[in-house]
Amino acid sequence: MIKGNVKIDRKNLISILQSCLVLILVILVALMMVEIGNLKGTARVINYAGLVRGDTQRAVKLEITGTRNDELIAYLDDILSDLTSGDGHYELVKLKDAAYQERLDIQSAYWERLKAEVAVARQRGYENTQIVAMSETYFEMADETVSAAEHYSEKIAMKIRTIEILSALDMLCLVILIMLQTAMALKMARKNQLLEQKAYIDIHTGLPNKGSCEELLNNREILREPTACVIFDLNNLKTVNDTRGHSAGDQLILSFARLLRRVIPEKHFVGRYGGDEFMAVIYHTDRQEVEGILDSLRREADAANRDGNQLPLSYAYGWAISADYEGCIMQTLLDKADYCMYENKRAYYATHDRRAPRP
Repeated sequence: MIKGNVKIDRKNLISILQSCLVLILVILVALMMVEIGNLKGTARVINYAGLVRGDTQRAVKLEITGTRNDELIAYLDDILSDLTSGDGHYELVKLKDAAYQERLDIQSAYWERLKAEVAVARQRGYENTQIVAMSETYFEMADETVSAAEHYSEKIAMKIRTIEILSALDMLCLVILIMLQTAMALKMARKNQLLEQKAYIDIHTGLPNKGSCEELLNNREILREPTACVIFDLNNLKTVNDTRGHSAGDQLILSFARLLRRVIPEKHFVGRYGGDEFMAVIYHTDRQEVEGILDSLRREADAANRDGNQLPLSYAYGWAISADYEGCIMQTLLDKADYCMYENKRAYYATHDRRAPRP
């Protein structure tokens, strides 16, 4: 009982583990999708932060040459605002990275100073301002901001790789559990098959047992093809049991079962109907074939007895063939064969023992 509970618990444990692993896999996939989205958003931020870096230099050069481009400055204002808040029409995300945000804030503050210096340069001329030096400083700041964004992108990529590894391990565990579950199912199916076989196999002789014989007899369909049923009954089993013991009787039964199975072709049914009775069903046959099989069986038994068999084989038999009975079913054949077998047995006991069996 405990062993059965252990097996049930093991099966339940595998099912629970599978459910947990599937749930974990779903969570990992969801996290990966989120991180991939973050990675795409970060890539856009890096791209626009790089645009700010380059276009600021271009705007300063235009100011130096005396060409004003307020649209470009407004464009840079919009991008920096979008990078800072993540709420502009460029649809840039606000990176959740302290180092990046710190550098971006410093860059944005310096951008206001640089714009003020541009206004001064327009009034006094760039030679009388620090616009060139400030633009170089701003370029370095912008470069640090881009580097911080790239570093944040690398961290996201590392997260994605970690999730990929965890997902692969999760799927590997799932595969192992599925293999274990499949192996257990196959083992259980094999065990059930063996139990089913045992339910229809006589353990002592290896032949189909009474249940298997009765399954044939319970078929109520009319026999369309010529079929014969033969019943065998050992004559001397009780004598052997009484004089030599039941182990000798068991050996006699086994010897006769092996003889039947050896002589009767494999395509035909041979089963132990019970005790010392055996049943054979010969399919697609005629009288000549049945009589030939019975003659072969008689010769084999006689040969075994002549060879000094310690347990002489003696049996009664009766048989019937469906060709003799219109609308015949298997049970009808058995009844007819059984009647013939008892007549045969009466004849045997009439010459060997005055106590004839009752049908």
